[in-house]
Amino acid sequence: MNVSRNTQLSARLQALLEGTPEIEGAAVVSPDGLAIASALADGIEEDRVAAMSAAMVSLGERIARELGRGVMEQVYVRGSEGYAVLTAAGPQAMLTVMARGDVPLGLLLLELRKAVADLQIQL
Repeated sequence: MNVSRNTQLSARLQALLEGTPEIEGAAVVSPDGLAIASALADGIEEDRVAAMSAAMVSLGERIARELGRGVMEQVYVRGSEGYAVLTAAGPQAMLTVMARGDVPLGLLLLELRKAVADLQIQL
C-alpha cells in the first residue's frame, strides 16, 4: 500500500473518532489480520486489534454461511464497557471500531456506514 493512500485512510479514521467522541479507536484490517490503517487510543495495540478482527470475521462468515444468513456484513460484540463492531469495507478489508457503551447504537451504525462508503473509495 502506498504511503499516500495509508495517510488518507488514517485521516478518515481520525475524522471518524473526532466526529463521534464515543468512538475510542478504529482500524482498517485485512482478512488475514494485518492492520492497513488505524487511529487507536493509547493502550490499544494495533496488532492485537487486527488479529482479533480477523478471528471474529472468520467466525462471523462461518456462522452466516452455516446458518443460511448470506454474506456476512457486520459483527458486533457488546461488553460491559462498550462495543467492538466490525463492518465489511470491501472484499479485502474490514473496519473495526471500539466505542463506549453510552453511544446510541443507531448513531454508531450510521457513522460506520458513512465511513465505510468513504473507505471503499480509497481501498
